[in-house]
Amino acid sequence: MVMLLEAAHSVEDRLEGALTEVGLTAAKFQAIDALAQAGEPLTLSELAGQLKCVRSNITQLVDRLEADGLVKRVDDPADRRAVRAVVTPLGMERRTAGAEAVGRLQADVAAHVAPSERAVLKRVLAALK
Repeated sequence: MVMLLEAAHSVEDRLEGALTEVGLTAAKFQAIDALAQAGEPLTLSELAGQLKCVRSNITQLVDRLEADGLVKRVDDPADRRAVRAVVTPLGMERRTAGAEAVGRLQADVAAHVAPSERAVLKRVLAALK
């Protein structure tokens, strides 16, 4: 089990490094990716639900994304008290760059696992979820 945790930390470190090269963190990438996939502005509560984290963390994350120019807050037309978040054009550019970085990392990780072992690895990882 220790080897699994070490491997997970190694991949996570590599992911953070790859995303740092395009000006993102894993948390920022996940947030702008979720917003982009939604196709419409999301309330911060909706975004928190999609990312499975508490709303106060999302508020801080959206603050940082907004400061970076990657996301902007917009009024909710249905509820004057609510605020929604939407990805900016710069955020979409960074999302694309982040997705490409993630894809390269996935390919590199996959290259270290023999094709015949990939199905076994997927089953093991699925069993651990």
